[in-house]
Amino acid sequence: MTGLAKAVQDTNTPELRGFREVQRLAYACAEAVAGQLRSGVTEREAARMQRVWLRERGVRDWFHLPFAWFGDRTAFAGFKVPLQFFPTDRKLEPGMPFILDMAPVYKGFTADVGYAGCLGLNPLHDRLLADLEAHRELILREVRERRSLREIYEDVERLMTAQGYANRHRAYPFGVIAHKVDRVAERRWSPQVFGFGTQALKGLVSDALHGHREGWSPLWSPYRFSDHPPQSGLWAVEPHLGFRGTGAKFEEILVVTDSKDPEQSAFWLDDDLPHVRRWAEEKVAA
Repeated sequence: MTGLAKAVQDTNTPELRGFREVQRLAYACAEAVAGQLRSGVTEREAARMQRVWLRERGVRDWFHLPFAWFGDRTAFAGFKVPLQFFPTDRKLEPGMPFILDMAPVYKGFTADVGYAGCLGLNPLHDRLLADLEAHRELILREVRERRSLREIYEDVERLMTAQGYANRHRAYPFGVIAHKVDRVAERRWSPQVFGFGTQALKGLVSDALHGHREGWSPLWSPYRFSDHPPQSGLWAVEPHLGFRGTGAKFEEILVVTDSKDPEQSAFWLDDDLPHVRRWAEEKVAA
């Protein structure tokens, strides 16, 4: 068990409070920037707005710098190489979906969040957002059952197919639906490599080397190296639906422990998040 996993298991509150704080900060940024988006704003401008908002509130390091995707780029249409993920001069238009994605490090704690929205009305996008709820429930249930990460990935993909959608997290490097997050040593300034913070990358590489020796991976993928039960620690999970050039996802932290109690063996770090509130409001309205 890693040091972080022990802290989550044994001294739950201090560790989880730190991760919850930075995750809420990131989602507050997403909501603030989404509220400022207007027709004609480019992806690069939206990414810059996220960076500025977070830096004004004390963020100095990143797991990765903010991304923004507009229109059919929310479904990663035509994405073949990693450089296509970076923000472009694509302009937002009325009715167009967007995704804001950021991974700040704050006080040594890491978050990685994804926020899906739309500039104005778009019934198709609303449907995708609503259908994501079933994926959040499936992932938690099957992690608690200690099914292998690879099996859960395949079940998520089957659910997407049954809903009529394409699995767009397949387009991410290694096809990942999730990756582990950890504490990061605080620095006044940390350089980035291709948009990723070097301190956070060091931690992920260290996890990968450690996991390789013990038979697990910090990347949750459809491949054989993820054919093992969930590893204790914190996972940034991001199921991503796509349908004909429209994409939607959420990304948030799932906590996995060694507890024998099913409810304590895995749980979402925070249920007070924009997509969760949206689903609750829809149920009340229905």
